[in-house]
Amino acid sequence: MNKSKSFIAKPLARFGVFIVVIAMLSYVLIEIPMPYMINSPGTAEEIKPMVSVEGGDQQEQGAFMLTTVSVSYANMMMLMLSYLNPHAEIVPKEPDRDRQQYEVQQRYYMSNSQSNAIMAAYTKAGVNYQILPQYVFIVGISKDVKTKGDFAAGDVIKKVNGTEVKGFEALTNALHGKKAGDIVSVEIEREGKPIEQQVELVPIPDKDNKDRAGLGVSVGEVQDVVPNNDKEEVKFVNTRIGGPSAGLMFTLEIYNQLTPGDLSKGHRIAGTGTITKDGEVGSIGGVQFKIVAADREGAEIFFVPKDNYEVAKAKAESIKTNMKIVSVKTLDDAINYLEKLEPVSK
Repeated sequence: MNKSKSFIAKPLARFGVFIVVIAMLSYVLIEIPMPYMINSPGTAEEIKPMVSVEGGDQQEQGAFMLTTVSVSYANMMMLMLSYLNPHAEIVPKEPDRDRQQYEVQQRYYMSNSQSNAIMAAYTKAGVNYQILPQYVFIVGISKDVKTKGDFAAGDVIKKVNGTEVKGFEALTNALHGKKAGDIVSVEIEREGKPIEQQVELVPIPDKDNKDRAGLGVSVGEVQDVVPNNDKEEVKFVNTRIGGPSAGLMFTLEIYNQLTPGDLSKGHRIAGTGTITKDGEVGSIGGVQFKIVAADREGAEIFFVPKDNYEVAKAKAESIKTNMKIVSVKTLDDAINYLEKLEPVSK
């Protein structure tokens, strides 16, 4: 009887050890964070479902597409798989990088990019508009000075010393004449809940190395770009995409809807690049990943900022894509190229 129990117990014990080992291995591979991040090709997404012009020309046989980079916080399993992915890049994680602050920054960059895209498209299409500040929010906590208030990335600054804050100018005026050490009342909104506090101002070095008084946070302004004609109003749907690099492609889609005819001419057109309200196209990071994403979605043309052209072209050649890589410095460069395109024959 004892021998029989021993015969059964040994396999059970071995099975139990096996389960423990698997659990420990899974924990090491998946749960333990690593001091690295992984960059890889993201998506190439059609912009038309994201943006619409009230009363605009919706004709579009082709597509304008924005492109993204996938950025992941690495664990051991992801690192191992990344070594097998020829399009992935492993980079050290910034030691003081805060995920919430990073996400807020990316949303702000996207919001600013959309505003610039609207202004650039309006200017090119001859649409009169005005800029209305909506609110000021905290993008991040300053690394150079220690704030004396309870602030977090994403907080909306509602009032300072009883003065309503809707834009940078209002915030500057509310702090005018104040010096470091002064106490001000600050009303913020955090996740829909109001918080009132008394905050001691801290010295903030400016460009002339002269201290001014501030809250010790970096802030962003959300603007509303309003056309004189309501039928030319631009509306964006909420997306999970962040960053400033979709500016050029947003502008092309908006301009296409503001003007008669189909600028895409039936082609699938991807690209990347920041945009200023004056139509200047700026360089971006991770263009090699965006080339792969665009090729996977069948893009025929890829607009790339001039400073990113060589890297983009080299990546396109390495993956043997037929996609045409087009270097641009301005919105006009992109539009002029599209206007000379032959329409896709049906």
